[in-house]
Amino acid sequence: MKIVTTLYRQVEHLVHEVAKFGLVGLLGMVVDLPIYNWLVFDNPLVLGESSNGMLHDKPVTAKFISVTVATIATYLGNRHWTWRHRERTGLHREYVLFFVLNGIGLLIAAGCLGFSRYVLDQHSWLADNIAANFVGLGLGTLFRFWSYRKFVFREELALEDAEQQAKAPDTPAALDADNTGDLPAVR
Repeated sequence: MKIVTTLYRQVEHLVHEVAKFGLVGLLGMVVDLPIYNWLVFDNPLVLGESSNGMLHDKPVTAKFISVTVATIATYLGNRHWTWRHRERTGLHREYVLFFVLNGIGLLIAAGCLGFSRYVLDQHSWLADNIAANFVGLGLGTLFRFWSYRKFVFREELALEDAEQQAKAPDTPAALDADNTGDLPAVR
C-alpha cells in the first residue's frame, strides 16, 4: 500500500491538472457542439428531427467556427484555473500559442470529420458527431494537453511563489513593501 501512496504523491499534481483540463474541455464541448450542430443541422441539441443548417454542405467550415468560439472559453479556463500555478509569460504570447496549438488540434478533428464525410461518404448527424466530436476531439485533446503544458503554460512556479501570488497583502505596510505601482498608503 505504501508503494501506491508514494506513486500517487509523485503524480498527484499531474492527476489534478488532467482533471481540471478535462472539465475545461467539457466546457469547450458545451460551447462547440451546439454551435456546430446548429450550423450544420439547424438543431443545436440534435433532438428530434433535424434539417439542413446554413452550412450543411460545409461541415468543416462549421467545425472551424464552432471550435474558434469554444477556444476563447477554454483559454480562459485553462489559464485561470487548470494552469494558474504556472508562470505567466505574457498574454499575447500565451494567447497566440494557445490558438496555434488549438488550431492543430482542430485540424485533427476536421481531418477525422473530412475523412468521414468525403472518403467514407457518411452524412448523418451521428456520423459527423462521432467523427469530429468523439474520435477527432479525443485525439485532438491528447495533443492539446501535451502541447499546452509543454509550450503555452510552460514552467511551474515554486509552490511558495504560487501561494504568494494568490495572497493579498494584509497591511498597508505590506502593500508598500510589494512593488505594486500603487500610491503609498496615507497614514
